[in-house]
Amino acid sequence: MTLAAGANDPILPRPYRVHRVQKETSDTFTLELRPEAGQASFPFAAGQFNMLYVLGVGEVPISISGDPGLPQSLVHTTRSVGAVTKGMGRLQRGDAIGVRGPFGTPWPIEAAAGNDVVFVAGGIGLAPLRPALYQVMARREAYGRVVLLYGARTPEDILFRRQLKEWRADFDLEVHVTVDRATRDWRGNVGVVTHLIPRVPFDPYHTVAMVCGPEVMMRYTVMELERRGVQLEDVHVSLERNMKCGVGFCGHCQMGPKFVCKDGPVFPFEKVRDLLNVREV
Repeated sequence: MTLAAGANDPILPRPYRVHRVQKETSDTFTLELRPEAGQASFPFAAGQFNMLYVLGVGEVPISISGDPGLPQSLVHTTRSVGAVTKGMGRLQRGDAIGVRGPFGTPWPIEAAAGNDVVFVAGGIGLAPLRPALYQVMARREAYGRVVLLYGARTPEDILFRRQLKEWRADFDLEVHVTVDRATRDWRGNVGVVTHLIPRVPFDPYHTVAMVCGPEVMMRYTVMELERRGVQLEDVHVSLERNMKCGVGFCGHCQMGPKFVCKDGPVFPFEKVRDLLNVREV
């Protein structure tokens, strides 16, 4: 596979360089990418993803975790779990990487204006939600109460700690964090993130919810939101099942009649609720 400078073909990667590497946790890191000299950056919407190509290793879909208001920097946060992401983890400032995209559907940021907004994230699922948080915080006055419920495995696995503190202090974002396993110095919530939903104040009849995390976590989160009175058509989830090509050619991400890469990754829950309940799909 070649890196095609300036190509508009969605199959050909564009050349980027690693501008900064940030270690987030013991197994999670963030890459900030900039286009090669002379190449234009491209806009993206909160919720979209890119296909990242590590030279000599392979390609992997990663949600964009940066600020849509700063398209000159592509930011991706991922966990080092496979050959490609481990290869990404070895990249250093100035190294080359191929980028295809952006692909996929966005979070309903504009449609949520005038409502309370509830973000529910599990683990690395906070990364795909962060661009939506950036956009909501940039127009904080357009929304009602804004709540982030975030569950991590341990306190050491919490992502974007400093930024969450800044948002909570300066932008009226209500943040509630819980962990599965507490360490000695942890003084916060312990338990799954769904346990937080009955406790936090928001108007369920005027709320848009955006949920990202493991699928089992998302299913139970939607159940709890529905118990609170949130309408299912106002709940949106992000799926990233088995995406390989990003353009619907290969069929790896087909989920019943839908392709995650083309019809998602962000879906209104009502459109995928039956499919998520079928293990084989």
